[in-house]
Amino acid sequence: MTRASLDKQPQEVAAMFDAVAARYDLTNDVLSLGRTRLWRKEVARAVGARPGERVLDLAAGTGTSSLPFAAAGAFTVPCDFSLGMLAEGRRREPWLPFTAGDATRLPFRDGVFDAVTISFGLRNVQDTGAALREMLRVTRPGGRLVICEFSHPVLAPLRTVYSEYLMRALPAVATRVSSSPDAYVYLAESIRAWPDQRGLAEVVRRAGWSKVAWRDLTGGIVALHRGVRPDGKP
Repeated sequence: MTRASLDKQPQEVAAMFDAVAARYDLTNDVLSLGRTRLWRKEVARAVGARPGERVLDLAAGTGTSSLPFAAAGAFTVPCDFSLGMLAEGRRREPWLPFTAGDATRLPFRDGVFDAVTISFGLRNVQDTGAALREMLRVTRPGGRLVICEFSHPVLAPLRTVYSEYLMRALPAVATRVSSSPDAYVYLAESIRAWPDQRGLAEVVRRAGWSKVAWRDLTGGIVALHRGVRPDGKP
């Protein structure tokens, strides 16, 4: 699977991530020029996990993104639909409660989480709106949503350079460091096809979240979107 499309098949996407699981974190660090760690810190600040809270970390992969929430004292559930990623995560962090789950059909009761977050995974879900509604369902009233996702650089010169990097340099670098370079061709295309900041904010609002806002990171290469579940049932 190397082409980004609007009808992404969950089994194909999961298989793609299974193939890159072993070197996924290393590859991301290299391809982002180390920015991944900075973005992860910003996500942790935005989520603001506190002791005793319950945090659902979707598209958690190997669990690297979940560690800051657990370190803050929150009961953190890393959830992913790639069994290969989960197996690698369990090997590294066996104490975390890794859970297999499809973002459009989450295996959790209504209103059980104080916060739900997903980093660099929402664009790989087949039905974005359904996933956001499921996140709403499992979040308590007043609970919060944080999405970290690739977006559109706000300055035209940066957009041009970034687009060239995505489609030329990224696959070339991935060939050297990744266990499945073709997966990164798909990822580059999926980033280019993704809505801009305002467009994603509207999708989040339509799913039922309130107080939706975003802020750009690294000039808009990445954006943090936030929302709150209103009181009452979704």
